[in-house]
Amino acid sequence: MLTERQLQVLQVIIDEFIHTAQPIGSRAIAKKEDISFSPATIRNEMADLEDLGFIEKTHTSSGRIPSEKGYRFYVDHLLSPSRLSRQEMTVIADTFQREMIEFEKVVQKSARVLSDLTNYTSIILGPRVFETTLKQIQIISLSDQAAVAILVTSTGHVENRYFNVPASMNASDLEKLVNILNERLTGVPIIQLQEKLYGEVAELLLKHSSDFEATYNYLKAALLEEQPVKLYMDGKTNILLQPEFNDVHKIQALYSVMEQEEEMANILRTSGEGIKVSIGQENQLDEMQDCSLITATYSLGEKQMGTIALLGPTRMEYSRVISLLNVLSKRLTNTFHSWY
Repeated sequence: MLTERQLQVLQVIIDEFIHTAQPIGSRAIAKKEDISFSPATIRNEMADLEDLGFIEKTHTSSGRIPSEKGYRFYVDHLLSPSRLSRQEMTVIADTFQREMIEFEKVVQKSARVLSDLTNYTSIILGPRVFETTLKQIQIISLSDQAAVAILVTSTGHVENRYFNVPASMNASDLEKLVNILNERLTGVPIIQLQEKLYGEVAELLLKHSSDFEATYNYLKAALLEEQPVKLYMDGKTNILLQPEFNDVHKIQALYSVMEQEEEMANILRTSGEGIKVSIGQENQLDEMQDCSLITATYSLGEKQMGTIALLGPTRMEYSRVISLLNVLSKRLTNTFHSWY
C-alpha cells in the first residue's frame, strides 16, 4: 500500500509526463503547490516508487517517468473524472443534432470529432448488418439479366446486393417478390433471415413464382451473404505527432496492424462492456505494446452493438479521454435506440 506522500509524488509525475513527455525530477515536483515536503524527501519517495515498479529512470535524465504499472495504478486508483469544456460538449452535441439519413454517417462524424478533440487515432466498430433488423427491401431491375436488392436496416444502413435475375422472372414476378419480402421480413433480425427464408417465404414463393427454384436460389445469394466488418478510423497520422513514435519501424508496424480491419475489429469486439483501458503490454498485439487503447461500448437495451476506441501513447490524457468516450458512447446508444 502506498503512503499518502508516495501517492502525491506518483500523481504529479504522471500528470506532468502526460502533458510534457519529459522526465520530472525532485526539484520540479517540490515546486508544485500541493507539495509541502523537501526535494530530499521527494527523492527518497521516488526511490521507493522506483523499487516498487511504479516509475522508472531514463538513460538521459535524472528525472523519472511512469512505468506501465504506474499508469495502471493511476487509472485504477488516482484518476478523477475530467469535466469536458463547453466547446467540447458543443462539438459532440452538434454531431447528433442534424438529421442523418444513415446511422453510419453519425459514426463516421463521431470518429472524426474524437480524433480532432484528442489528437489520437479514433476507431469505431459499427454494428454488423447481421446484428440489426430489416426495415425495408427494394429490388430494382438493372437489365433482363441483373437486378440489385437494396436492404435498409433499422439503423438506417443501406446495403446493395447485386444478383442475376432468372430468365423466367418477369416484371410481375419481381413485383410479387418485393411484396412478399416486405410483408414477411420487415422487422425481422437479419440474423434470422435464413430461417424465415427457408420457412414461410419459401412457401409463398412456391405458390406465386413461375420458377420457384431459380428465384429461391438467387434470393438466397442476395439476402444471406455475410458482409465485411464496418470499421471507421480517423486521425491515423496523429500518431506521428507524439514524441514517443519517432521510430520508423515501430510506426510502420503499427500502421500495418491498423490496416488489418478484421484484426482490429476483433480486438474491439472482445474488449468487454463499458469503459476499458489497455496499457502497453496489456494489448493483445506486439505492435500495440507502446500504446494505450481505451474503449467504450454502445448498445441497444442489453445488447452490445459496437465499440468506440482511442489509440495513443501510454502517456494519454486518460481522464479526459475516458470522459469523452463516456459521453460519446451514451450519445451513440441514444441515437441507435431512436432508429428502432
